[in-house]
Amino acid sequence: MHDVVIVGAGPVGLALACELGLAGCSVVVLEREPEPGSPLRSAPLGRRGLSAASVEAFYRRGLLEPLLAASGVQEVFGAAPEAGAPARSRFAGHFAGMMLDADRVDVAALPFRLPGPAREAVVTDLEAVEAVLSGQAAKLGVDIRRGVTVSAVSQNGQGVVARAGADAYEARWLVGCDGGRSTVRRLAGFEFVGTEPQFTGYTMQVTLAGTESLRPGFHLTPSGMYLRMPLDGHIAVADFDGGAFDRSRPPTREHLQAVLRRVSGIDVTIDEVHLASTFTDRAMQTTAYRRGRVLLAGDAAHIHSPLGGQGLNTGIGDAVNLGWKLAATVRGHAPDGLLDTYADERHPIGAAVLDWSRAQVATMRPEPYAQAIQAVVRDLIGTRDGATYVFGRLSGAWIRYDLGSEHPLVGRSAPDYRLEDGTRLGDLMEDGRGVVLDFSTDRRLHAPATGWEGRIRYAAGTATDDLGSGAVLVRPDGVVAWAGDRHPDPEEFARAAGRWFGGPLDR
Repeated sequence: MHDVVIVGAGPVGLALACELGLAGCSVVVLEREPEPGSPLRSAPLGRRGLSAASVEAFYRRGLLEPLLAASGVQEVFGAAPEAGAPARSRFAGHFAGMMLDADRVDVAALPFRLPGPAREAVVTDLEAVEAVLSGQAAKLGVDIRRGVTVSAVSQNGQGVVARAGADAYEARWLVGCDGGRSTVRRLAGFEFVGTEPQFTGYTMQVTLAGTESLRPGFHLTPSGMYLRMPLDGHIAVADFDGGAFDRSRPPTREHLQAVLRRVSGIDVTIDEVHLASTFTDRAMQTTAYRRGRVLLAGDAAHIHSPLGGQGLNTGIGDAVNLGWKLAATVRGHAPDGLLDTYADERHPIGAAVLDWSRAQVATMRPEPYAQAIQAVVRDLIGTRDGATYVFGRLSGAWIRYDLGSEHPLVGRSAPDYRLEDGTRLGDLMEDGRGVVLDFSTDRRLHAPATGWEGRIRYAAGTATDDLGSGAVLVRPDGVVAWAGDRHPDPEEFARAAGRWFGGPLDR
């Protein structure tokens, strides 16, 4: 019997497998597709943007440089690049197709940010993300089985069984990371609720005839929205048909050309279609993220329009949040209720992302009221405060979990503190343990921290910028669990450590 069965070997399932493997759990990943990679997962159609929160997750596990190399990154958004580093992007994202000017985003105004190796955003593709995570999972002993289609899921008080044909995979826990049309979600009886689509979206790689090429970039029109990437024939279109066409029949060249002409208002001719797929802005979320010993993460738990690139990033956030909690539960040292905090923390994030997507769809609608809103939004994101607010939502900087503390750092992603010897917080997190940084002159947290050896790494020293704190306790997912003042109280630290990491070890 395995500790955990994960269904789905996309970025979310692989990220979760890596987190569990890092903690020493026995994990098998079941993937329906027989081979990794596909044209729809590589650039250009598989191109995705990783937010600051996702980039941090890769950085904290030592996977950022491999990801940048696999992605062939040409542009980043963040601090001024060093010699030989990728160029700084002019753009920092968009809201409803209205682009943010990177020069208007005040990164310094985002809460508790410190300069470090992690960028604020990186453009990559799904194939590169999955290749890096698959390689890491293999190093950690994760068993990835491809060409396996799960057809039944059953559970009892002790474990779960996933059946695929004549094969049965037994585990103590099962996590569905199998996408928006999740089989696990259906088989395990999760309730999936939300709003129906307003448009059919098309993403295509085409060759245009003659010189009547569409202008590059996002364009809101009286009939919808289109996006043309300048070099690779990648075009996306949103046609407000109520989602009627999506998956109803194959998108032929004639149909794609008709939709593109209607939405763009340009008599463009498509010579050849190399790849094409459709999607909608249907926005749905499960009412719970756990039923017994079955959990959901990523698109299996929430789906929405891909506007703003929030789906991949929200899914990675789910995996990183769930991984260490499920591992602690498997290994028997999780405090009571720890696993329940996964849904407590991530369900509201998913709901907020769905609303962010809905707001963009409402703003894009081809009717006079929405077009009036577009004019207001353009004015707002043209300001420094407006651009910074929207970027904060896209980057994940807005996320703060309610952990019951009024300290402004608690519940946020930890800043990348740098100690006087050059060690960064990110360097200390590669093994997946929690970290306590003790900035106090008398190292007063050293003795109590030894009670959690193996679960919490202790590091002490003066920081180049401690942001006014005397000590911080950081969970394995990079979230600040506790922060002390210039003279941190060891008893407060011990209570916080016990809340998140279970009882101290016998000494």
